[in-house]
Amino acid sequence: MLIETLQLLFTRDLNRLRAEIVLYKNEENIWKREGSIANSAGNLCLHLVGNLNTYIGKEIGKTGYVRNRDLEFSLKNVPRAELLHKIDDTIRVVNAALHNLDESDLANEYPVLVFEEKTSTGYLLMHLATHLTYHLGQVNYHRRLIEQ
Repeated sequence: MLIETLQLLFTRDLNRLRAEIVLYKNEENIWKREGSIANSAGNLCLHLVGNLNTYIGKEIGKTGYVRNRDLEFSLKNVPRAELLHKIDDTIRVVNAALHNLDESDLANEYPVLVFEEKTSTGYLLMHLATHLTYHLGQVNYHRRLIEQ
């Protein structure tokens, strides 16, 4: 049941991320940084896609994804259509990977060290879900600030 709930939450929030990117009236604003805003919505989007493709796609789904975390924050002006495509692909990757898990797998140790101490797969998945919502809120706030 928890796996199904996680699938629903990841799908819901990735679709909300998609909607936020679509809501930018001016595509250039996706990449704007002003004042103390350190990350653009575009970079946060790339970061979330990279994060989920790494920790769920690569490690759980065995996709072979190769992450370049530095590019998630340094790339600029990736077309909106490409960002949307990346989000859609991530939804598919996350759902496919989680579909292959059994509830008992959640208690297993996550296969790589992410934090200072090893965690369970269930713990890491919950962390990834909250990480997604944290940055989703930043994207929403960014859009409303930049396009006011």
